[in-house]
Amino acid sequence: MHCPFCKNADSRVIDSRTSDDGLAIRRRRECPECGKRFSTIETASLMVMKRNGVGEPFSREKVVGGVRKACQGRPVSDDDLAVLAHKVEESIRASGAAEIKATDIGLAILPPLRELDEVAYLRFASVYQDFQNLDDFDAAITDLRTGQQ
Repeated sequence: MHCPFCKNADSRVIDSRTSDDGLAIRRRRECPECGKRFSTIETASLMVMKRNGVGEPFSREKVVGGVRKACQGRPVSDDDLAVLAHKVEESIRASGAAEIKATDIGLAILPPLRELDEVAYLRFASVYQDFQNLDDFDAAITDLRTGQQ
C-alpha cells in the first residue's frame, strides 16, 4: 500500500477492524518512511455475470431499482428496499463465490421480497420467471396461500 503523503511503497498495519456489517475491513496504517498514519478500507469484490457474458460489479442500487418497479404503488419504503438489498447481498456473499450469475440474483431477491410484500413479489416473479398466462399467476397465488416457495 503506497503512502498517500510521501508515496513510499511500503506501510505497516497498526489496527484492523471490520465495518459495514462485516463486509469491509478498515485498516489503520503507518508509513515507515515519513511516520504519518492513514486509513484504508478493503472490500471483497463480487462480480455479476450477465447473460451476454459481460461482468460488472454487484450493485445494491441496481437491486433496489429493479425491485422498486415491482413495489410501485405499494406500502414499501425506501428503507424497506435498502434492507431487502442488504439481505440479497448477504445471501449472495454467503455462497462464497466471487462471481455470480445475474439470474441467481433474481432468485435471491424472491424470498425477501415475498416477506416484504406479496403483491410486489407477484409482480417481480411474473417478469423474472416469465409468466405466460393466467395459469402461471394462479399457480403462484396458490403457492403464496399454501406457504410454499
